[in-house]
Amino acid sequence: MDYEHKAKAVGDCLLSYKRDEAGWKVCKKSNDVVVSWRPSSEFPGNVYKGEGIVSGSPEKVWECLKPVPSGLRVKWDNNVKRFELLEQITEDISICRTVTPSAAMGIIAPRDFVDVILVKQYEDGTISSNATNVSHSGCPPQSGYVRGFNHPCGCVCVPIAGEPNKTQVFSFFQTDLGGFLPRSVVDSFFPSSMAEFYSNLSKAVKSLKGL
Repeated sequence: MDYEHKAKAVGDCLLSYKRDEAGWKVCKKSNDVVVSWRPSSEFPGNVYKGEGIVSGSPEKVWECLKPVPSGLRVKWDNNVKRFELLEQITEDISICRTVTPSAAMGIIAPRDFVDVILVKQYEDGTISSNATNVSHSGCPPQSGYVRGFNHPCGCVCVPIAGEPNKTQVFSFFQTDLGGFLPRSVVDSFFPSSMAEFYSNLSKAVKSLKGL
């Protein structure tokens, strides 16, 4: 599999989601975040977009989000139980396994996902993580976990002009959770989960010292 090609394609895909305002329908709104959705063109489900302002510099926000095994995300993100590096392809591209806990009061069993992840930096200071599912010989499906599949997804941290201690954060999720979950369970899980993601991210950024 050409992991580099797939990684670059998912980076372009996420950028197009961010730029394309058409067709998004708001499904959850709070002071911190607006969550929208539209039908996915990647699989028979929805792509969800979160958009919010987080109090903290882009460096601090990225420190909480960056996809590394020893990173902070496993500590604050309730949907990430474990994060493992399977292979480092280039400095900015890696293959990782993410393990998620059971959710929705046990209706959603623990899952694992194998993704190629591209970390991309832009000239304006924007930094993003971009991921999509791949297969990897070092990580076949394992007992005790339903293998799920992430379609192009990730997070984009955008500096705000004149506001060095605030960051605009976009998040995109379009996940085939696998198994035999009722569609209603999936559709109710993601908006709530994404709102919680922003709330927990904000708390994690606030607790960081020295950046």
